[in-house]
Amino acid sequence: MKLQLKLAIAVGVLALMLVPATTGAVTYQPEGPKYHPAHPAPPPHAKAYGKRCQGQSKKHVKGQKGTAFSRCVKALAQADGDPALSSKKACKALSKKHVKGKQGTPFSRCVKAVNEMRREEREQAY
Repeated sequence: MKLQLKLAIAVGVLALMLVPATTGAVTYQPEGPKYHPAHPAPPPHAKAYGKRCQGQSKKHVKGQKGTAFSRCVKALAQADGDPALSSKKACKALSKKHVKGKQGTPFSRCVKAVNEMRREEREQAY
């Protein structure tokens, strides 16, 4: 074969190889509705008491039942279940001693959390 013929065949083969790549490949698009699952919403009974008691200590104190955090969470759950229960009675298990470096006492922070929770519930009811 002559050199010109070999060159023409090579250019032709290269041209055929480049055509599909440069024209843009057609991708398959399925028909029908698009499904994009959203993040699942928390169940309606989830109250996130732990978020409200975040500032409480999680260290166990000898002689006391549970930690200040767990007692706060229990108090919030009790107050949420019984609207007639006052916030002070719900938080009576928490200490009224001031902890150095913390604002308020565990008891006062718990009472504040119960009151905030009830205020938010009233606002959502309207």
